[in-house]
Amino acid sequence: MAPQRGTGSGAEAELPEYSGQYRLESCLGSGGMGVVHLATSTSGLRLAVKVVHAEFAKDPEFRGRFRQEVAAARRVSGAFTAPVVDADTDSPRPWMATLFIPGPTLAEHVKRNGPMPPAQLRRLMAGLAEALRDIHRAGVVHRDLKPSNVLLAEDGPKVIDFGISRPKDSELRTETGKLIGTPPFMAPEQFRRPREVGPAADIFALGSVTVHAATGRGPFDSDSPYVVAYQVVHDEPDLTDVPANLAPLVRACLAKEPEDRPTADELMRELRSVAASYDTQSFVPSQRERERAREKEKEREGAGWTASPGRGQTGVAFPSAPAASARSTAAASDAGTDTGAGAGGGNGNGSGDGSAHGEGTGSGSGVGGGRGGGWRRKRVVLAAASLVLVAGGGFASVRVLGGDGGQADGATATPRASGAAVAAPALKAWATRPAAKKKGAPQCSYGAGKLLCRQPGLVSALDPADGTVLWRHTVDGAGAVGTGAPPVESGGLVHVLTDQDRRVQALDPDTGEVRWERDISAYGSRRFVGGTLLLTAADGTVTGLDSATGDPKWSRRIPGQPQAYFTSFDGDRSAYLANVTGEGAAARTRITAVDPETGDVRWDARLDGRLEPVGAQDSALYFAEIGGAYSDTVAVVRYAPGTGGGTGKTVRVALPVRLEHIRAVVRGDVVYLLSGAGGSLAAVDMAARKQLWRTETGVARSSAPVADDQQVYFTSSDGRLLAVDVRKGRISGDTPSRLGDSDRITASLPEPVLIDGRVCAGALDGSVLGLDGNDPAGW
Repeated sequence: MAPQRGTGSGAEAELPEYSGQYRLESCLGSGGMGVVHLATSTSGLRLAVKVVHAEFAKDPEFRGRFRQEVAAARRVSGAFTAPVVDADTDSPRPWMATLFIPGPTLAEHVKRNGPMPPAQLRRLMAGLAEALRDIHRAGVVHRDLKPSNVLLAEDGPKVIDFGISRPKDSELRTETGKLIGTPPFMAPEQFRRPREVGPAADIFALGSVTVHAATGRGPFDSDSPYVVAYQVVHDEPDLTDVPANLAPLVRACLAKEPEDRPTADELMRELRSVAASYDTQSFVPSQRERERAREKEKEREGAGWTASPGRGQTGVAFPSAPAASARSTAAASDAGTDTGAGAGGGNGNGSGDGSAHGEGTGSGSGVGGGRGGGWRRKRVVLAAASLVLVAGGGFASVRVLGGDGGQADGATATPRASGAAVAAPALKAWATRPAAKKKGAPQCSYGAGKLLCRQPGLVSALDPADGTVLWRHTVDGAGAVGTGAPPVESGGLVHVLTDQDRRVQALDPDTGEVRWERDISAYGSRRFVGGTLLLTAADGTVTGLDSATGDPKWSRRIPGQPQAYFTSFDGDRSAYLANVTGEGAAARTRITAVDPETGDVRWDARLDGRLEPVGAQDSALYFAEIGGAYSDTVAVVRYAPGTGGGTGKTVRVALPVRLEHIRAVVRGDVVYLLSGAGGSLAAVDMAARKQLWRTETGVARSSAPVADDQQVYFTSSDGRLLAVDVRKGRISGDTPSRLGDSDRITASLPEPVLIDGRVCAGALDGSVLGLDGNDPAGW
């Protein structure tokens, strides 16, 4: 590909062919600060790469602002933005690569289709409030929220272009006399005292953006930016044609004083009271949806597909969930097959109708190809199937009927084993609240034939077949049950760790009664491995307690490991310690495998790089290799220790695109890496020594993933349970959200639990869900 030609002169006449390792394919948009290109990574990931104009690259102050933009964008999760994949702010032409998100901007959508209908407008406002909550919690103020900086993606609005955003702890400040922003969407304080702009300015902009979406104009409208600035500071907003049920909220957002405006959290709560459930249709314009459906139907006909007989599917209705889920299996599976483009030019502040990922005025287009994953069976979610509080029981459970009105037991599902000739019976879906008044997401494990779930102050045992609560155990005193699901170790006892009073209790799995109890307040680290509770004291001494009796087995220091913080993995017989020394290219990791029964060292190795254990399989240990200034995962490493004192074997597979804040699971030779900052999920085959696929789930925060031979499962911060097909790398199942009335952020999200083909998971509304893992398309 020849270098792209620009329209300018001098240094801008010939644009670069590459930015870093990314080949620039076409121009998406151009503005006063830079050019945004469409690019493709080595693995085929479609990216939007912003390259700074050469004249600004020579300006140290602008380089500082661009570094600030990259840092701000990295700090915000990818569910509400275009996630940053890579960047080089020290390059001769600084650049930043973000995930390419197909879809029009809000400015383009309103220009083409006119004002949004009320239901869609409510969803837009709620989505932007949620996005600002995420941005503000990351310590960032956007300062330039406007219709051209809002992408209407299929899963909700995305806020882009952090070019003038500012982290609260940034040392850069607005210069005296300079106004930065776009007048129709700037808050009064941005004109009066720009040095003191905070999160409330983004709320003001949200109000202005909502008016634009509702009416096609702003609340302060004039051809002159100076008149607009005067109106913003002194006049009342014009809310004509804004829906009556939203107008009071919009007016509150447009209050002249920052302290009079609601926060993003308060706005979300008020929006819930405005409408019990938001309209969950896609933001993609309706005519585009019709085009997508027609294209998919043509593909089905062209491929000779036939509609197999439909069957009633099961579903679960939740009191706090939307009436219908926008994330249908078909939309989720085909996400990422669209293409979108936009181009244009605008002023340096990007105040025009910018392209989807660029700056300035432009237009965008999208084509939904829909390379679908086959026939999507119709499913019926029974609105009448609701959680019923059982009198005196303190829990809620539901039995879900099939689409024909009968019990779902007779429905069939595709067997998990490929090539099986007989269909397996479908598993009944159920939902349970272990305790009606308890808040907090239940974190569950499986043992002694029961699903054991932890919530603050409570441990419950559930029947995994139907969700029936078998017993509850209350943790006395101020201490709440510790983080993580309750482990079941030797003797089949259920172990409860408490945080504040620092005690461990062993419970009878059949009754929940305490078998033994021990004070562990002298120990700073605690880990159950096999039949042993490993406790580490401040001086590094490790004590192993018998989890069946609570009696000490052994006590000793682990050679070469001054700080004994253990890691372990299901199905593996060792506990691992990792100690990193050195920095950068000189970093090395010492790994020690310890027998939890005796405290003996099974093997000890020194490996190159900064490594974090992520899984174990067939006597081999798997690591994420950490690199770069942002501690991203750059490679996956497999280490198989040698036998008889021999040298071990190391295999390293570099990632084509690094991942942030990963959690991982190992299944066979494949390592699945899930990014906690943006929801990227990658599959790396260590036997083939390559990345198989990478997909964008759009999940801002997620649990650690779990996997079987067919699916990777995880939960999201909005209470959804998701499944991704391990062969295609596409979302194959997605439940409605289960947030309840909680706006809290939990330290760790509940991991799904796999039990004989069933997938169980807790959510923030306090419920536990059991679904058929054989048929995620029917969720």
